Amino acid sequence: DEIQQSKSPAEFFAENQSIAGFDNPGKSLYTTLRELVENSLDACESVDVLPDISVVIEEMTQDQFNEMRGVPTSGCAGKKKKGVDGSDDAAVGDAESGDKDNGKGVNEKGAKKRRAGGDAYFLVTVRDNGCGMAHDAIPDLLGRVLSGSKYGVRQTRGKFGLGAKMALIWSKKSTGVPIRIKTSHVKGVRGGGGGSLLTEEGERKVGPKVSSCVLDIDIYKNCPRIIEHKQKDNTENWIGTEMQVLVSGNWTTYKSRVVQYLQQLAIITPYARLEMSYSNRSDEKKGMNLRFERRSEQMPAQAREVKHHPSSVNNLLVQQLLENSKSKTLLKFLTGDLSGISPSVAKRLIERLGDAFEEDMSPAKMDDKQITRLVQLLRSTDDLFKSPDGGCLSPLGEYNLNLGIQKVVEPEIIATARDKPGAYDGHPFIVEAAVSLGGKEAKEGITVVRFANRIPLLFEGGADVATRVANSKIKWSSYKIDHKRDKIGVFVSIVSTKVPFKGTGKEYIGDDITEIQLSVKRALQNCCQQLRVHLAKRNALRDVKERKSRLLKYIPDVSRSLFGILEGMHKRKLEEDSGVERDASPRKQHSGISPTKRQRTDANDVSAIMDGIASGDITVDTFKQQLTEAVEENAHAGLGNDENEDGGKGGTAKAKKASGDDDRQSLYLVPIYEGPNDARSIIRHPLFDFYPMT
Repeated sequence: DEIQQSKSPAEFFAENQSIAGFDNPGKSLYTTLRELVENSLDACESVDVLPDISVVIEEMTQDQFNEMRGVPTSGCAGKKKKGVDGSDDAAVGDAESGDKDNGKGVNEKGAKKRRAGGDAYFLVTVRDNGCGMAHDAIPDLLGRVLSGSKYGVRQTRGKFGLGAKMALIWSKKSTGVPIRIKTSHVKGVRGGGGGSLLTEEGERKVGPKVSSCVLDIDIYKNCPRIIEHKQKDNTENWIGTEMQVLVSGNWTTYKSRVVQYLQQLAIITPYARLEMSYSNRSDEKKGMNLRFERRSEQMPAQAREVKHHPSSVNNLLVQQLLENSKSKTLLKFLTGDLSGISPSVAKRLIERLGDAFEEDMSPAKMDDKQITRLVQLLRSTDDLFKSPDGGCLSPLGEYNLNLGIQKVVEPEIIATARDKPGAYDGHPFIVEAAVSLGGKEAKEGITVVRFANRIPLLFEGGADVATRVANSKIKWSSYKIDHKRDKIGVFVSIVSTKVPFKGTGKEYIGDDITEIQLSVKRALQNCCQQLRVHLAKRNALRDVKERKSRLLKYIPDVSRSLFGILEGMHKRKLEEDSGVERDASPRKQHSGISPTKRQRTDANDVSAIMDGIASGDITVDTFKQQLTEAVEENAHAGLGNDENEDGGKGGTAKAKKASGDDDRQSLYLVPIYEGPNDARSIIRHPLFDFYPMT
């Protein structure tokens, strides 16, 4: 016969750990670090303290782990050992014998590669300067799954009471080592706005005691098992929390994810100082350090808890609200236990409910049929209710988002935007976005960085609403952006009381919610519109720079050519003065050309130039200098006339022209309708042809 069994929440999540992001040893290490860091951020933000968070990761082999824990080992060679994840590793003795047999060292290299990239043990320590935990509350805060203080209607990083508890469960499963907590707490100060860590003089409060706790969890009873719990005097004048957990994992496969997570976390929390130190007991050269300094001292306002909006309720929720309500009448229940319902609207709702409902009826006496009718009416009457309250949201802000991207990405140009608050199914949300161009280590094309409730989302990005909108809903060419060649960074942050994640991993937001998709699109278009103005100016300046560079490049050749022409003219003039007869010039040969179409020269100017050639005052260097000055002076011609009408480039040019100080000379181009008979006299150049006209 089948036996009915029930499991505790801790036992359920221990068996289905992939739901919480503990899919494999590598990702379990990443998720452990992520959950501890985000707990630290919450602890600091809840009491308005700028976060200082340090992460220390120490890797050790199985032998080092056994030595540290005092685990006895047989030491027998030639036997198979179980890996951390339960897989069989080839014995060292077998590998060595195989090497001797084939003489190629293939097994040795394969074994080394397998051990280097395989699973190991990691001592993870996360320390913060947050509110700390009360001594007596530590066991329940960390040793009871699905217990937490974030189940209300407000924006939070987590809601389910898992987090650090899953790290404890993974530690218990993979190493059997309990979690260690060290914390200092000020009485009367708690998370969620319960008190301040600053005195009236502005000095930081310090708890008198430091609590130390070694904690395990009873999986089957879902309750904490205290191994050690004591206090000592706070001689360091420190307040905060330090958590240490020993888990198995794989650094080789998830190192890039850990680094990427911290980089993106530095973007979305520029007001935090983040440090990470990784060391390997077997190879000190593999160690690495990361540090992201605080860029801003402006923290987002704390999200406050609000009541449920009528459009977001269901039968279970309404039944729970009715049971816990202190309201004596249905009218007071609608106006006091739900948001967005005024007394007049409540009376109209009761009228629509029918004869079975009265204003002064007791909410506690409503049966299931009446609850169903009430829920149906609340969810179908959107036109009477006020919009969901956005006070329960805490977006980062454009200022901080801009600073965070500048700190980590260092782009050439960036634009930020925040769309107006919206709602879906009664849940409010706000979308903030940024678009950047260039930056260190940026790649060509579109790179999308996603955040939900100020948490980086690293996995399953292809199906996310931000990625879909950026790749298919934005016409980048309309904003003078080449989405294939330009290095485009797209940053989208969505905050909501209920983020519509897809899948159990909570790694991406689907694009099936029209309200969110349109909000993301509007925010990105706003950013692109800002960039379009800057890009138009940038492209114009780039064209000027390129034109100037081309002109300067050919000045030496042009100078030599012009000087050669004038020098030849000077020689012919000397020959004519000495009585040597020469063929008539093309100008004289084609005397039938209209005078207006002939080159206009002044005899005095020609004489002055010839005298300059004869005396050596006009040389190749003279042409170089004059042409260079002309290019420098006229490089920005036509630009900036609308930038600054008084003191900008356009204003300066107008002022010079009005005062008569403009010493620039006009240049006239005269068309040549008939060239010289002797083509050998034409000076050919890639950019132009010179036709001697004398």
